[in-house]
Formats: sequence, C-alpha cells, structure tokens
Amino acid sequence: MSKEQAENWSGFDVNAFQRRVIAEFRANNGKMTGMFEGWSLAVLTTIGAKTGLPRENPLGYLEFDGKGVVVASANGSDRHPAWYHNIRKNPIVTVETGEDTYRAIAAIPQGAERDRLFERVVAEAPGYGDYQAKTTREIPVVVLHRIDAKPGQERVKGMGDWIVEVHDWLRKELDALRAQMDKVIDGTAETIERTPPDLAQQMRTHCLTFCGALRRHHTGEDMAVFPSLAEQFPALAPALAQLGEQHKVVAQLQDSIQALVEGFVPGESDPVRLRAELEQLAGQLESHFEFEEQTVVTALNATAEAPPFA
Repeated sequence: MSKEQAENWSGFDVNAFQRRVIAEFRANNGKMTGMFEGWSLAVLTTIGAKTGLPRENPLGYLEFDGKGVVVASANGSDRHPAWYHNIRKNPIVTVETGEDTYRAIAAIPQGAERDRLFERVVAEAPGYGDYQAKTTREIPVVVLHRIDAKPGQERVKGMGDWIVEVHDWLRKELDALRAQMDKVIDGTAETIERTPPDLAQQMRTHCLTFCGALRRHHTGEDMAVFPSLAEQFPALAPALAQLGEQHKVVAQLQDSIQALVEGFVPGESDPVRLRAELEQLAGQLESHFEFEEQTVVTALNATAEAPPFA
C-alpha cells in the first residue's frame, strides 16, 4: 500500500501502518495475514528524492518474464506516489520479496511498451484497471531489473560489459597508434632519413581504423542506445545528453588528428607535434570513456544482454 492509499483512511497513522506491514512481511518471509492475506507483496526501498534517505514501501508485486514489476497506482489518486518520484531521481533500489532480496535498477517503460505491460498487469490483477479508471493520470508501470545474478547463478554478460570491451579495444588501438608515433620520433633522434618509409603509411592506416571504429561506436550510441536509456531512466537523461555533446567534441578532435596523420611526411612533418596532439585526444577520450562507463554500464547490463557476436 502506498502512502497516498493510506491517507484516504481517516485517522490513519500512515507511517506506523506501513511499519507494521513491513515488520509482519519480514517476520513471515513475505507471507501476510489479515487484509493482505494471499497478496503478493514486496518491500521496495528507494532513496528519497529530496532527503537522500532510504524510504521503504510495501507494494503489490508481480513478476513477468523473470523480472519484478510494481505499479505506481496510488489507489487511483491523481498524484504519483512518492516512491515513484524517488526512482525518477535515483533508479537504484532494493527489492525484498520475502524469499529473496536483491538490488535492482528501476525502469519506467513508455508508450506502447508501457501499455503492453499494463495490459498484462490488469490481466493478472484487475484492481489496477479500476485504479486507472479513477484518474486521468496514466499510471506508470515500473520494471525492476536485477543488477546482480541470483544466488548460485552466473551473471549473464550484458550490453554494458560489451560497451566496456569496445572501449578497451579502442584504448588498445589508440595505444598502438601512439607507439607507432613514438617510433617515428625515436627514428628522428639521429637522422630523419632513418625513419622507415612504410611506418607513415602504417600509421595512417591504423588511424583510419581507429577513428572509423570510434565514429561508428558513437553513432550507434547516439542513435539507439542513449535515447532508449533516457526514456526508461529519467535520472540518466542529463548525463546522457552530456555524453552526446562530448561525442561532438571527440569527433572534432578525431578530424584534427586524422588530418595530421594523413598529412605526415617523414623528414618534413613534425612528429613531436603530432604525438602531442594525439596525447590530448587520448586524455579527453579516456575521460569520456570513464564517464560513459560510470553512467550507462549498470543500466545496460541490467536491461540487455551483450550482442551474440560479442
């Protein structure tokens, strides 16, 4: 029951009531008596959007396709429940089902996906349809994506893991390009003519491979990955927008470095300048990769498996 539900009961001490429900739930491993006998409940712990403190709510709990589902019905109130606002601010939650306790990231499906889920909810628990009929507010359905593997099970490789692997490959490619440039600089220490004539071509080829892969990687994120995450996880939207802006800066740096590499002529061009420019790109890229991994890896691992070819 949400706080808004209990507030409709005159004279009710909402907090005391919820504490009693949670205490019975925990004492009996989720098995309830009295008004909640036979109900499938969970205790959802969120972080208060305003206070930053843990907030516990007993809620009706469903499970579809192995994922927990809760509904922000608030008994048909015209206002979203407080716990829903909390997950919009911070989607990391703790879920207690009586038989299991796990950390999850709470997604808020939109549009056709939300409608499809709500139909499944109503088919299993018709009372939620009555709540929707009482309000013009579209009642959100929240999917609780488990972050860690169930006890005794190995965690499936997720899309976030794959993104990190792509980043690591790009890091290695960038390191290899820097190493090639170091060879050019070392070769000019005694005489510029000692620079291997094919090294410049190898460097150009390597740069094209690296820059092309990075551009495709960022295009895929901007076109598909980031919009989907921002829709499901409103709390991530500002950071995802920031990442998109970073991609524009990185693209400009790529163009600059690519022009320097393609224009490099052994014995004429300045390899030290080229190396310094690449070091600037490498530093900014590493900062970008780290920020991106901090922002999206948990959500991607919880919501999508790695591509089959990964």
